[in-house]
Amino acid sequence: MASTLFSTARYSDSLTVVGISVCTALVCEAISWLLIYRTSSYKSLKSSIDKASKKLETMKTSDATAVSSNLIKKSSRTKKIDRVETSLKESSRDLSLFKFKSGAVVALVLFMVFGLLNSLFEGKAVAKIPFVPIRVVQKMSHRGLLGDDMTDCSMAFLYLLCSISIRTNLQKFLGFSPPRGAAGAGLFPMPDPKSS
Repeated sequence: MASTLFSTARYSDSLTVVGISVCTALVCEAISWLLIYRTSSYKSLKSSIDKASKKLETMKTSDATAVSSNLIKKSSRTKKIDRVETSLKESSRDLSLFKFKSGAVVALVLFMVFGLLNSLFEGKAVAKIPFVPIRVVQKMSHRGLLGDDMTDCSMAFLYLLCSISIRTNLQKFLGFSPPRGAAGAGLFPMPDPKSS
């Protein structure tokens, strides 16, 4: 009993940061739902992006499988693909602009929560990293901490990792992730292999 109480107390700071990160992600997604996801304009933009990306995918696969020696057919098909790609880019841009107003409110909430956590855990290690990270990561993970133990983890680093992972997975779980054809649909979008 005493060992479980001790281990719980030892991890209480890191569990607090993770719990606050989960709550913040829920609040941010609720704000996004109120301002974006429930509106009809968002739904129409998302459906147009989905349709355009499916159409583009089928056009590219049929273009790759169909061997046509006629140059006119190839150029008309290329023009059609370019038109669909252009409409997809425009819809993605409109969606990004539409999400901008919610992004400002969410950023404000995240800055307020970060400021609160920073004042609560200033100069205090909230977790232990099981290895010594590389130099670039050390500057982030040991930010604001005193001492030379590079396995100590600051609140800022743990909160950053939790925020990125929890919010992304929560968006996927709730079905709010960006449409698969949207430009920049993720933190590190995959490049188009045909453009290079």
